[in-house]
Amino acid sequence: MKFIIVAMLLIAYLVSLSFLTSAISRIGSRKSVNVYRVEYIRKTLKMGVTVFFVIVLFLLLGIEYSQLSVFLSSVFAVIGVALFAQWSILSNMTASLVIFFFFPYRVGDEVKVVDKDDDISGRIEEISLFHVMIRRNQELITYPNNLILQKAVIKNPQPVAANSETDLQNQPI
Repeated sequence: MKFIIVAMLLIAYLVSLSFLTSAISRIGSRKSVNVYRVEYIRKTLKMGVTVFFVIVLFLLLGIEYSQLSVFLSSVFAVIGVALFAQWSILSNMTASLVIFFFFPYRVGDEVKVVDKDDDISGRIEEISLFHVMIRRNQELITYPNNLILQKAVIKNPQPVAANSETDLQNQPI
């Protein structure tokens, strides 16, 4: 009987992975997302689905909930300590998922990140799992995903010239 349950769970797992892979590919194609970025998101979500199905498998095989909870709490404690030491990594990975599904800007767009201390403007070169790369003239700016979600981002229809403020002041009203 357990063999049938495990086989059904395995089939459900494979169908879920297939659905997830095709859904992410469709969303990536529809939004014209870089192939590498789609692959990052696909791998991250596949890992989450795999962990979920492994937990369900343990429960279905009769491993008691208390045994499983002790094991999982130990694993998550170790992972938690490691991630707490590198909290920004987890934050950037989570932000990457949000950016994949909801970020209104694409590679090639001219943007300006509103930051009172720095001028972060240029063309988006790449959006990866941890950062957005923005090219300004010959400089390549690496901007963390979690920060770009926290700041206002202005999309420019064309590159901003260095003397654009004086041009705006000289125009008739």
